[in-house]
Amino acid sequence: MELTDKRLKLTKHRIEVLHSLGVFTVEDLLTYYPIRYETLNVRPYDDWRINDRVSFEGEVVSRVNSWRYAGKKTVSRFDVLAFGTYLHVTVFNRPWTNRLTMNQIITITGVYKGKGQVTATGYTEKPIAEVPAVTPVYSTKAGIPQRTIRECIRKTMDNCPDIPDVVPQELIMRYRLLHRQDALNRIHFPSSQEDVTSALRTLKYEEFLKFFTAVKLSSLYMLNENAKEPKRIDKAKVDELLGSLSYAPTADQQRTIDEIVSDMSSSRAMYRLVQGDVGCGKTLVAEAALFAAWTAGYQSALLAPTEILAVQHYMAVSALLMPYGIHVRLLHSGLNSSVHQEILEDLASGRTDVLIGTHSILQDDVAFRKLGLVIADEQQRFGVEQRRKLRDKGTQVDFLLMSATPIPRTLAGTIYGDMDISTIETMPPGRMPVITKLIEENSFRSVLSEVNELIDSGQQLYVVCAALEDSPDYDARNVVDVGNALSKLFAGRAAVGILHGQMNSALKQSVMNDFQDNRIQVLVSTTVVEVGVNVVNATGMIIYDADRFGMSQIHQLRGRVQRGSTQGRCWLLTDTDDEGALERLRILASTTDGFRIAYEDLRLRGPGDILGTRQSGLPGITLGNLVEDTGIINTARRDASDIVEHRDDPAYRTLLELVMAENSRNAAYID
Repeated sequence: MELTDKRLKLTKHRIEVLHSLGVFTVEDLLTYYPIRYETLNVRPYDDWRINDRVSFEGEVVSRVNSWRYAGKKTVSRFDVLAFGTYLHVTVFNRPWTNRLTMNQIITITGVYKGKGQVTATGYTEKPIAEVPAVTPVYSTKAGIPQRTIRECIRKTMDNCPDIPDVVPQELIMRYRLLHRQDALNRIHFPSSQEDVTSALRTLKYEEFLKFFTAVKLSSLYMLNENAKEPKRIDKAKVDELLGSLSYAPTADQQRTIDEIVSDMSSSRAMYRLVQGDVGCGKTLVAEAALFAAWTAGYQSALLAPTEILAVQHYMAVSALLMPYGIHVRLLHSGLNSSVHQEILEDLASGRTDVLIGTHSILQDDVAFRKLGLVIADEQQRFGVEQRRKLRDKGTQVDFLLMSATPIPRTLAGTIYGDMDISTIETMPPGRMPVITKLIEENSFRSVLSEVNELIDSGQQLYVVCAALEDSPDYDARNVVDVGNALSKLFAGRAAVGILHGQMNSALKQSVMNDFQDNRIQVLVSTTVVEVGVNVVNATGMIIYDADRFGMSQIHQLRGRVQRGSTQGRCWLLTDTDDEGALERLRILASTTDGFRIAYEDLRLRGPGDILGTRQSGLPGITLGNLVEDTGIINTARRDASDIVEHRDDPAYRTLLELVMAENSRNAAYID
């Protein structure tokens, strides 16, 4: 049901507010779960200690003073009378605080800073006797009060009185779970911490059951399409190719290549994931697989999520394979019509052996004569429908997925189901880990002296921003403003360029060529440089508003400055006071081990952003934790296998239809 449904009685303004939070349907809203809960911790003032979390009722006894700082952030200060004494309250980023009136009774929750100072994390315009013992706190944006989100959820639940169960009834009874309507009511409107605990138990199980049912259904599709004719690969030629390199493949690279050749030579279609840390050498593995398919007389396709990455692959693959007479072509949306048509004709006739490109490869007019291998790089950026569409362009197709977001071995099987997994853990010799510094100030001046030293030594610099241009809805440094400021700062000393996804193909490639050739020394960019950019001389990276990026994303970004033998450096700038965000950034500053980072990301935040579950076509996991919820995971995985095995049972229809609908909705291409 859409939020515009008249039965919900949501105003146009509230619907727009919810859309700005990424909430478009009733299901989106009901699963817009709290990020934490505030509990009333009421104690006498004399018992308070510095940094204690406290809750108290107070009377407003001063005018509220509010002002802006650091762009669009706000701070408000006012005094209250409580416990017979005056307390000085500070509230951040709640500009509506200035509507509090003299002598108004409110309830405040916050942190005691000593000497009568309280930093409020929230307040309610009610006396403490009317405040729930447990209050949910939602992720929101500046200008959107918590109560608006709560009221929207309440109104929706009141007008959707019959929320059906997703979990089959027999499993609800077996595990003594709550019915879905009760669980949602308790998680959004708890009367006690026990309500939250019981709701989480039910809703976590529901998430994992949906997740593993989707995994099993996907695996079932692969099994149904699994038989193929073995490819007659010339292993001696593959060994010759690897022996011609100026360096020896690592043991993990060689083992992975051997596993791929074995898969392609078998009568079972390959469906293998190659995962490894940034810079571990997955590109060589892909090149060896393309070469192996060619020796068996088959064409190959390599699918990349961005044009920049596709061009990078084209250059690397061409340099290695063209000397063997292998015809490699690059297909993307920026080609003129005559070149595009020529590529299609060469592909259909078999003159092209390897096609590299973006989602343009998925178009219906792209036809292969004898497609035998599909490789999807950065696999989490493609939906299952996109991968399936490319795979279905042939009848004897092996499929290889590649991911630079490595999942620890103990968790990989859980996440990727029945897929075969190759893990590259060893790094090529000579690679130095990036030195990463966390700087708790979102200002270029904090790193200016080190950046000047880097540029004066002839090296180049990336500057990554979370936003493209200034926006009232998103308080973050942006590419346009930062690019202009740095152009003035480095005038006469260094050329500054900007790069972002909204530029056309030709301009993007022109900027990248200038950076590659050192005609641009400072590149200000969005995360478009996260993958596929390989400029050896670029050894420095500044990431503004680092708290706005995921751990694995930052790890990917800083991988751009460890491409050569010169020491790479990365500066993480942030002015956040969110302790959880700072903990994630401290971990990044302390390690460059991608496996540990992925593990910590899973532990701290859940798998959604790391694994690209939305892009993979799998239901999202927002409440469950892959590290901590092993008991629920194992139970849900076992039950999902049983459900898919007996999928004709009417008792499972609701769950299966929901999972298939979510798969279809989530499988959108993400560039």
